[in-house]
Formats: sequence, structure tokens, C-alpha cells
Amino acid sequence: MNLKFLYFLVFLLCSWVAQAGFILLPMDETTQQNHLKAYGITYWCLDKKFKASWLLNYRGGSFLLPDAPEIRKECQIRGVSFELLSDTEETDLMHQISSPSQNMESVLLEKAPKIAVYTPKGKQPWDDAVTLVLTYAEIPFTAVYDEEVLSDQLVLYDWLHLHHEDFTGQYGKFYGAYKNTPWYIEQKKDAELLATKLGYAKVSEEKGAVAKKISHFVIGGGFMFAMCSATDSFDIALAADGIDICEAMFDGDASTPNYQSLLNFNTSFAFKNFTLERRAEQYEFSNIDMTGKRKIPMEKDYFTLLEFSAKWDPIPSMLCQNHTQLIKGFMGQTTAFDAEFVKSNVLVLGSCELNGEVRYLHGQKGKGMFTFFGGHDPEDFQHQVGDPATVLDLHPNSPGYRLILNNVLFPAAQKKKLKT
Repeated sequence: MNLKFLYFLVFLLCSWVAQAGFILLPMDETTQQNHLKAYGITYWCLDKKFKASWLLNYRGGSFLLPDAPEIRKECQIRGVSFELLSDTEETDLMHQISSPSQNMESVLLEKAPKIAVYTPKGKQPWDDAVTLVLTYAEIPFTAVYDEEVLSDQLVLYDWLHLHHEDFTGQYGKFYGAYKNTPWYIEQKKDAELLATKLGYAKVSEEKGAVAKKISHFVIGGGFMFAMCSATDSFDIALAADGIDICEAMFDGDASTPNYQSLLNFNTSFAFKNFTLERRAEQYEFSNIDMTGKRKIPMEKDYFTLLEFSAKWDPIPSMLCQNHTQLIKGFMGQTTAFDAEFVKSNVLVLGSCELNGEVRYLHGQKGKGMFTFFGGHDPEDFQHQVGDPATVLDLHPNSPGYRLILNNVLFPAAQKKKLKT
């Protein structure tokens, strides 16, 4: 009898597994063993033409996938926790999420977005968090740089990330500390050769043209994500279009007199009324950045994600999905944004309660959207030039890196959701 009963239990279990209609990738704090690779699984499903749903505010922003043997196998290979749901359980879950009393929503993910990362060729003396996490999550991307941007190849992509970059032509404002180092000299030489090849007299003019092309990509309907100095230097380049803000050590001639008064803040994406840093030796572009103004010790450096209505504000809700609202802070050349200089039509997604600085913001420009994220590496509090890359196997549940991946999947959402 015991043996027959055991066979019966095995039969019931096999029948239940065979009848499971859905796979849930839970994204809460305690259940998911690898949050970052869960995004990769979801992207992989979309790339294989499976439909997926993003369950906003349900267990940390979980993903619902159709049940298929290849999906289960891929989860097991990548070490991603998953649960099996029957059709009845899925119906009950959707009923719970759709309830007006619940701040939850189900967003259909329709296709795998085509991803481009704006990054120079060759090894850099610093690492890029987005490139690291895309590689770790096994999400494919294409590296593009100035030649591709200026030849209008961005139309091939849905999503663009701006690598640690200086769009003002001042070589990252590294002059004071690194002007005599081999890597700085080589990068300056390479940038000048590329500008000449592309038909520009100065690097600043060529980088300004690149920034304008990227802005046209966004205005035409593209999605752009930027971190660290690619945020404020991008906006500065747009505001300084046609103005020489570079001193002689950068471009060989003097800057335009009184250039501060000539800036056009109507063309910048996120920031207004900022003042540029004129000193060449100062490792700073403007007073947008809070790095030099903040006095927050590492053990108290956190920022809080704002809470939005998943049903009425699905876009910011998607961008803020996480298993915690309190995110560990991290520094960069551009660490955070002074709230005084953030435009009123830009949405703050994350801010620090100690000094009110903005860490994470989102906005719309034309038909497209952009997100700026302050800091360099979410798991390296103060990443220095030449430091080794972060090993993400040590941080598979990083809340900071999850914010980056939220932006990667964001363009996959059903178009009617992105228009709300």
C-alpha cells in the first residue's frame, strides 16, 4: 500500500508539473537567488518570441513567462529561481493584481529591444556598469561610437546607453590629475585623429555634433540611458551648441568670452540655469553635480526610490521596480544632481533624504524618453581610475544594478503602456 501510495503521489506531482501553464520569476528579496540574471532570462524569452509580463509591485517586480521546457532549462543553467503556476493560479494572480485596491499592474512585454552601448573602441582606464551588467545578465548589445552615431546608425536600435563620456570636448576634465599619464595623452591623440577623420576642426565640435545626433534619436522616439559624467556633460554640450567653452589646453585656442551667458537651456534635456566650471584643473563640469558639495559618509549614503501608482504611472513604476526602496549610494565624477537645476518637467525617481540631492531621474523629449542615473558603479562606493572591474558574481542581487536593467527592459513594454 505504501508503494502504491508513493506511485500515486509521484503521478499527481508529474501531472501538476505537466499542467503548469506559467513560470514565475519572483523578484522579492528572499526568494530570487539571482535578480540580475532573471532580467536576462526575460530578455532571452522575448528574443525567442515568447510573450512575457512584468508584474509591477508584485513581489519586487516579478516576471511571468509561459511554461516551456527550454525556459525551465535556461533558468536552471543560469541559476535563476522560478516557480510553476497552473492556469487557475495565474488567473487568481491576475485578479489580485487588477484589483483597484492593489498598487500593482501587469505590463505585457512584446519584443526584445535592440540595444546599443555608446563606448569607444579599446580598453578604457575605467569600467562601465551597464556594459558589465548586460554581459553578466547575458543580454546582447552592440557597441557604437562617433562614426556610427554621425552616420545615423542609431535608427537601428531601440535603446542607447551612454558610456562614461565627456561630450564637451574637455577629455573628462582629467587634465589636472592625469595630463601627463600615457593613457590620457593617448586618448587625447585618438580623439583628435577621429575628429579630423570625421571632418571636424576640434574634438569639442565633433562631440557636440554627436550629442545633437543622440538628441535627435531620442526626439524621434528612442530611449536613452546615461550614467555618471555622460549625464551632465551631454546636457552641457546641448546647451553650449555653437559656443566654445573649452580653454586652450583642450582645443588650442581661447574660449568664447562670457560663454556662460550664451548657454541655451531650452535645448538641454534635464538641467537648467547651471553654471559651468571654468577651471581646467578642476575635476568638475558644472554645479549640477553634488560630488564636491555633499558631506555624507559611506555608511549613511543611501537614496530612496519614490513610489508611483502602477496602474496610472506605469513608466516610472517600471523604472523603480526593486526588492527594496532604499538603495546604497555610490560616487562618480557625477555622483548626484542638485535639485535646484533639475527642470520642472523632469520626474525624480530617486533622491537622498539627507541633502535632497537627485540620484535618479526620468524625462520625455519629443517622442522618446531618457533616464539619468548618478554615480559610476552601484557596488563600488568610490571607483577610481585604474581600479579593477566589479565582479557581479559577488553581487547577483544588487538593487543598484537592478535599476539599470529596469531601463534595459523598459522599451520592451507594450506601446500603449509607454504612452500613458
